Amino acid sequence: MQHVTVRLLLLLLLLLLLHPLTSADLEEVDNVPVEVIVDSSPCSATCGLGVKTQTLCLLKDGETAMEEAVKNQDGTEVSEECRVRKVKCLESWQCGLRTMTVTSGQKVEIDCLGEVMEAMGRFTWRVSWRYARGIISSDDSLFARFGAPLLDRVILDPIREEDAGTYCCVVQDANFRRVKKVYWGIRVLPIGVLNLDYESSLAQWDSTGNQQNQTVSDELDHMVALLDMLLYYSSLAGVGAGVILLIIYCAAKRREFRQLTR
Repeated sequence: MQHVTVRLLLLLLLLLLLHPLTSADLEEVDNVPVEVIVDSSPCSATCGLGVKTQTLCLLKDGETAMEEAVKNQDGTEVSEECRVRKVKCLESWQCGLRTMTVTSGQKVEIDCLGEVMEAMGRFTWRVSWRYARGIISSDDSLFARFGAPLLDRVILDPIREEDAGTYCCVVQDANFRRVKKVYWGIRVLPIGVLNLDYESSLAQWDSTGNQQNQTVSDELDHMVALLDMLLYYSSLAGVGAGVILLIIYCAAKRREFRQLTR
């Protein structure tokens, strides 16, 4: 009895599969609403996972519009029935190297997920951290595993000089696909040191050097003018007196010039 029932069920299933679609069924398929994206905003994140806003509108004639869309997408006509939706977007999962300079004793917080990814669910992501002590680099061979108690962020409060280095964060989705990778290079200055910016220090050095060079140049011009005056008066007072004055003056100026150029 059970075998007969199973056979009847299989027969009915086979009839349903082989039953041809009627014209009414085809009309229902043609009348299925078809939406097309008419506008899309840029991704909210230049790297890592973000969101973008899309506007979708219904096509006026489903079957005709689909045929026209294949030929020319710009020629399709849409109705006024539209809706707005937000979808995930990913321009690039590599965010590169970012650097910061802080003073010892400050609080430093590195957020790996960001507002968008945290809004989608903090526990839907796999976050891993790596750390290169004392150097700023994106060479992965220099990094070792680093355990972050909060997983999605690293908080250094207070930060110490030995905490300086590069922190690397990698985010994966539920399918183990990378969606973000970023490096943070942190310089930690001792208390009392204002700045270790090379370009700023170089500009300050050039400015100081230019001032010293200008002072030396002004002194040399002044010495030449005095030499001319001494030579003029020596021609009037006699060669012997002029030579003695010239030797005394040159010795004094040589000593002053050496002090300026030290």
